[in-house]
Amino acid sequence: MNFLEFAVWGAYLTCMGNYLGKAGLGEQIAWFYAIQGIVSIFMPTLMGIVADKYIQPQRLLGICHLFAGGFMLGCWWLGVQAGLGNELPNKSLFIALYTLSVAFFMPTIALANTTAFSILKRNGMDTVKDFPPIRVLGTVGFIATMWFVNCAVWENGAFSFTLADNPNKFQYTYMQFFVSGLLSLVLFLYSLSLPECPIGEKKGKTSLAEALGLNAFKLFKTKKMALFFIFSALLGMCLQVTNGYAGPFITSFKGSADAAIASSFAANNATLLTSISQISEALCILMIPFFLKRYGIKVVMLMSMFAWVFRFGFFGLGNPAMPGVLLFILSCVVYGVAFDFFNVSGGIFVDQECEPSIKASAQGLFMMMTNGVGATVGTLAAGEIVNHFCSWQGDYLLGEWQTCWFIFAGFALVVGVSFALLFHPEKSK
Repeated sequence: MNFLEFAVWGAYLTCMGNYLGKAGLGEQIAWFYAIQGIVSIFMPTLMGIVADKYIQPQRLLGICHLFAGGFMLGCWWLGVQAGLGNELPNKSLFIALYTLSVAFFMPTIALANTTAFSILKRNGMDTVKDFPPIRVLGTVGFIATMWFVNCAVWENGAFSFTLADNPNKFQYTYMQFFVSGLLSLVLFLYSLSLPECPIGEKKGKTSLAEALGLNAFKLFKTKKMALFFIFSALLGMCLQVTNGYAGPFITSFKGSADAAIASSFAANNATLLTSISQISEALCILMIPFFLKRYGIKVVMLMSMFAWVFRFGFFGLGNPAMPGVLLFILSCVVYGVAFDFFNVSGGIFVDQECEPSIKASAQGLFMMMTNGVGATVGTLAAGEIVNHFCSWQGDYLLGEWQTCWFIFAGFALVVGVSFALLFHPEKSK
């Protein structure tokens, strides 16, 4: 389940920007990633309510993927009609289909967590110890589709693989959406085989707030959880920045006057290079039980926040040629800590802190604050910064990239220092 869940996302998340630039939507890259945040403000919470009250989470997971996959295949079909390397004639319809697909996909991340936690607990397993090795298969799936999309080529009706530069690689074309949509449909079928996750029994009369699942918001009444969710939103502002712009940034070096940089392996295989981030992520997931039990949520979150500082800073200092590419690699290595020590640990923390009757709703709330409010504001702000300092020149987004990355690093540093000073969770008994 986790393998397919994140394979769907990995097919387009880190390379979509390269296609959008060629499709005439380069200046709207930030909006495409912000859309994921906007729908995450309400869709995961709504679907969490449905999973808590009406439909078993593993069934709802499949239904959401059925719709997400169908709409994503619609995006692919619009690309087919436009042709390889051509601008989309109907950009509005493409954006609408993409928005609908993402609206049904984003809740599935929280639903997959809820399903996994429910099945593990019913089998007497420890979520802190046993969930991370399962979740790591999600990262493996993400990497697998990243590699596939980076190397796969569709040209003159023929399919092939290559590491050489080719404008018809999936990472530059609409075929990435076909891969994502097809895998969503596969996960829909697979979800029919998942064990049941019974809905909690209703006890007595319920208030309107409980019926709507809004009682998850009562977590804001405690200072610890309120600060946790607020800083989750602030850290969430970092989540989609490199997903949206790392690909166009690294690929932009192909437009460099320096032949060694323009022809470098990294500049011509941006998606493959950034997949190191997900390899690091897979390894870091396995370290979460040790760090979470030994140091607690605050230290783990702080490690994530300062890892974001290095993630952005190394991008600002590096380049695709030796030795600068080593800084790109280091940026990808620290991404594992930056992403996992926040997202996966946060999901486990929320599951431990809330009541059984609101677990799915609470996961949806965490998703809303991070991938919703935080990611939306952060992505749009990052888009304004990038569009101010950089511009599309032909197929490449060129400009003062270093300034952009240092601004992002400075923001992450401020968030990390503030979190260290303000968040003081009670130690477990």
